[in-house]
Amino acid sequence: MLTKTGPVTEIAELFPDQGKWTEEDYFSLPETNKIIELSEGRLIITPSPTTQHQRIVLRLSHLLFDYVSLHDLGEIIISPMDVRLYPGVIRQPDIVFMSNEHRERITERYWGVPDLVIEVLSESTAKEDKVDKFFEYEKAGVPEYWIVDSDKRTIDIFGLKDNSYNLVGTFKVGDKIASNLLINLDASVESIFN
Repeated sequence: MLTKTGPVTEIAELFPDQGKWTEEDYFSLPETNKIIELSEGRLIITPSPTTQHQRIVLRLSHLLFDYVSLHDLGEIIISPMDVRLYPGVIRQPDIVFMSNEHRERITERYWGVPDLVIEVLSESTAKEDKVDKFFEYEKAGVPEYWIVDSDKRTIDIFGLKDNSYNLVGTFKVGDKIASNLLINLDASVESIFN
């Protein structure tokens, strides 16, 4: 018997339990602009980002798009876009860079392992970005990972060496961003946060 109020539990029964989701299940979900990720058989649904978060993503994506385009280095894309790190793990990083060298990893449905991933911390995602995604990006072999903290107004850049992330540097207001991947990027940290 259907009720007029409350959740429609019959619909939920059409989907796998948490911990049992597969890539096939994930890709059969309807198209949405919500950020939905897959990790260890779990669907992770993130609340909408804040205005400040989106401002930072917009500034960084413009900066990187201009740099990458000027030097014809590859392609930049922003979330929501599926990035398949390895079987069973699909994330939607805030910003992703794929070099020309790895263009074959880009498909219409998802991107494969990118060259650079950027996550802007939010209250609801900080632990996931610093722990779970950190491990997954490292395991997948993403060469560079930036963690942008709007509260501290810092950018931590990690570079992959011997299959482990090492801190390249913590860049704060007054510093220039120094990426091992985007060598001559000329950008101040302040320009990202102001």
